Amino acid sequence: MMLRLSVLAALIASPALAAPAGKPFFSLYNTDLIVLMAFVIFLGILIYFKVPAKVTDLLDSRAVGIQSELDEARRLREEALALHASFERRHAEVKDDAARIVEKAKADAQLAADQAKADIEASIARRLKSAEDQIASAEAAAIRAVRDKAVAVAIAAAGDVLAKQMDAERNDALVQKAIASAQEHLH
Repeated sequence: MMLRLSVLAALIASPALAAPAGKPFFSLYNTDLIVLMAFVIFLGILIYFKVPAKVTDLLDSRAVGIQSELDEARRLREEALALHASFERRHAEVKDDAARIVEKAKADAQLAADQAKADIEASIARRLKSAEDQIASAEAAAIRAVRDKAVAVAIAAAGDVLAKQMDAERNDALVQKAIASAQEHLH
């Protein structure tokens, strides 16, 4: 059917049917009218075979395809932005964690240094106290040794003096006095 209409339109629009000059407009000799009629017939054929609807369907399907591609691109863009924001947040968290770790390490190092300083000061104080105690002990031992030596020298000197001044009578009297004193204490 379409072939017949195409042949008919070609025959109607052929230059052999063009009208010579001076003929009326609505005459088959007028080429303008023939072209107009061929165009109207062509449009009718297009409408009869629903070409505009098919073109519209093709354009609509193409528009739907483009819209779905745009939606997919928008969704991918949103996912990429969300992923980027997630990475930025994670980067900020890691940066904050690293800063906290560094600050804690500095604080721990300062605390360890302060503790070591306090331990060293306490150790020095203990050693000074120990040295002072040893010096005091040595001084006391030296004083005791000097006193003991002085007492020994004094006893020896007193013994020498008494031995020189003592005679037999005096010796007997002192012995008797010591015995009497001992008896008084014992009874």
